[in-house]
Amino acid sequence: MRLTLEQAPVTATGAEKDINGHNTGVTNGHSTGLNGHNTVTADHAHAKKRAPYDYGGNPLAHIATNNSDYRMQAFGGEFQPGLHRAPKSSFANPAPLGLSAFALTTFVLSLINLRARNVNEPNLVIAAAYAYGGLVQLLAGMWEMAVGNTFGATALSSYGGFWISFAIILTPGGFNIVTSLGGHSNALFLDSFGFFLMGWFIFTFLLLICTLKSTVAFFSLFLTLDLAFLCLGIGYLDRVDGAPRLSAIKAGGAFGILAAFLAWYNALAGIADSSNSFFVIPVLHFPWSDKGRERRGKVSNEEARAEQSV
Repeated sequence: MRLTLEQAPVTATGAEKDINGHNTGVTNGHSTGLNGHNTVTADHAHAKKRAPYDYGGNPLAHIATNNSDYRMQAFGGEFQPGLHRAPKSSFANPAPLGLSAFALTTFVLSLINLRARNVNEPNLVIAAAYAYGGLVQLLAGMWEMAVGNTFGATALSSYGGFWISFAIILTPGGFNIVTSLGGHSNALFLDSFGFFLMGWFIFTFLLLICTLKSTVAFFSLFLTLDLAFLCLGIGYLDRVDGAPRLSAIKAGGAFGILAAFLAWYNALAGIADSSNSFFVIPVLHFPWSDKGRERRGKVSNEEARAEQSV
């Protein structure tokens, strides 16, 4: 009787797969190394040696966060619009500080735009725009860079710059911006200020796109802020009898109030935890976000197990 030995098919183990999930040590079902061991390709070896800061040649490239090792969910309290890695540093979370600075300054200016208690001069907001909404928010944006949050650094630093530039425009005396354009009621100044606001509307819309997979609270913050910039820009560009359109200015103030409270809401969500609060602030992940899909998967699995147990 003659025995025949059949060669068992060789499969690649997880360690022998490249970063895209393809088998790199097996060709046509046969072992490519000596003594039945699979070899690792040069690309995989290079990928293992690659430094954490090497993104393939582009220093501005974004690190892909679809790896399960990086599964930190979107959270407005940390100014994170999507999946992100847990910070490795011991720095505190700078997002609530920046959100609070933005919220208070926006709240005061929006009340003035609403003509609350017949106040219509923005002189008082200049102080908050320089110190809190400007300087403090800009510093918070710089610390977002330190913790590795590109979105937070871009947004907070930019809006800090917005408040500083807003204060510079309205500061009398030294800069003479308003007087050089003919005064507050001159068409040249009103058109220029409308262009300024429309530029911030465009920038905020770009940030809004990046929050579509985050949370309802975080998305709503940028949505209301974007609408506030749009209404204010329209109010200064589409005038009535040479004056800014009051209805559009008031609409911008209303959306600004909503944006301020949403900023405070997200800030509180980033501050409150089990160590200092009796409750956790709900942020409501979108159903199509990664967290939403994760929850739907858990519910489906629980329902399937319940049906099997019946």
